[in-house]
Amino acid sequence: MRRLDEIFKGIRGVGTSKDATETWYVVEEGGPDHPAEPDPLAPFCPHCGGVGFVRKRVPLGHPDFGRAVPCACTQHEGEAERTARLERYSNLGLLRRMTFATLIPHGRSPDPVHQQRFAHALQAARAYAESPEGWLVLHGRSGAGKTHLAAAIANRCIERGQPVLFIVVPDLLDHLRAAYRPDAEEPYDRLFEQVRTAPLLVLDDLGAQATTPWAAEKLYQIVNYRYNAQLPTVFTLAAPLEELDERLRTRLSDPAFTQVVLLEEVGDGGGAGQVDVLSLPLMRQMTFERFNPVPLGGEPRQPNNLLRALETARQHAERPDGWLVLLGETGCGKTHLAAAIAHYWRAHGRQVEFVVVPDLLDRLRAGVRDDEADTLRLLDQIRTSPYLVLDDLGVHSATPWAQEKLFQILNYRYNARLPTVITIGRPLEELPDAWVSRMHDVKVSDIFRIEAPDYRGLRRPDRRDPRPERGRRR
Repeated sequence: MRRLDEIFKGIRGVGTSKDATETWYVVEEGGPDHPAEPDPLAPFCPHCGGVGFVRKRVPLGHPDFGRAVPCACTQHEGEAERTARLERYSNLGLLRRMTFATLIPHGRSPDPVHQQRFAHALQAARAYAESPEGWLVLHGRSGAGKTHLAAAIANRCIERGQPVLFIVVPDLLDHLRAAYRPDAEEPYDRLFEQVRTAPLLVLDDLGAQATTPWAAEKLYQIVNYRYNAQLPTVFTLAAPLEELDERLRTRLSDPAFTQVVLLEEVGDGGGAGQVDVLSLPLMRQMTFERFNPVPLGGEPRQPNNLLRALETARQHAERPDGWLVLLGETGCGKTHLAAAIAHYWRAHGRQVEFVVVPDLLDRLRAGVRDDEADTLRLLDQIRTSPYLVLDDLGVHSATPWAQEKLFQILNYRYNARLPTVITIGRPLEELPDAWVSRMHDVKVSDIFRIEAPDYRGLRRPDRRDPRPERGRRR
């Protein structure tokens, strides 16, 4: 792969047409150390500099802002010439061999769960390559196939005639630092502008760079500009999403603009807990397929209630929007359905935290004693997780400290409308009003009461709430 300063050292600057309606960021092959050889089939264009596209000068927020349109010089361009031009601009180099055709459809992992996730990631990447809109974030452990998928997207865009720029983040920062030198062949401002405004940008290995204040600020400027301009961008992460700078993380996890796809867990899994709860033997069996909607010794109406609960959970898993609150006695199946939703999300490449609330509070208390910074990181990780399951909310000591920490999680997710599943085994009236009022907001939350006895066989007095169950929001 060629160095970025070689790709961009021929930038002519910004030119403007006579009617001041277009701006061109002109890039041409070659430079003082690597002069371009004359190509009679692709003469220098004074408008696009041989890149083959121009950008309209329109205000931020305009549908065409940042969008590349073909330059007039490409009207008589052959397919081979077009491909060669886009390859020069792309910076892919040796990654041109990484295409969808050379991918293993289910990845290299022997784990069936990882294979399923990779297949979903491949499907998402193919769809994005055909119509790049919004952001696509690929994350997972090293070697999971993130870079191959990102390069395959870029290569497919080149096949379709769409300009794309592929950059490894640590390399980008090195070139930006070098551009600050007085003797730099490529001025910093031009290089930075080319990256920031690329029609389609692939940033590979975000999180692998040295986390200096300067590096964090430069990356934020690029990411924030593209976020505000809604420019198509693909990210591969070299670190867990929750470990990124908060300003980057909030933009990369915006569900309205970003699709986040998990290939394989970074590390041993578990996320918020020391052990991945969903990987425990009994929890692994809690899927939609293994949910039995026929209660043991229940009333005639209870099978219908369980079937509706199963359908409600499936709908939330397939179309996560806001919160789903599952109420019911111990053993009625609410944890099974919550775990089934989490398994479904993970199987489709989404980053999920499954948290048993009493265990979470124990960890937070331990962190306060041992390392307050670790407690803050854990709390922020749960609070901002793209998908979250809070199991057994209310089954904990109702101390002001515990209520405050849980409210911080609930209030953030309520305001951000992040997909959340909550299971509660006690009457809502016994919970703090600030929690309950958010759960009853029909714009954000669905509440479903499961009416079934303990499937383990334990019988207890009927404490059923007389209010009817509530289905999906319309």
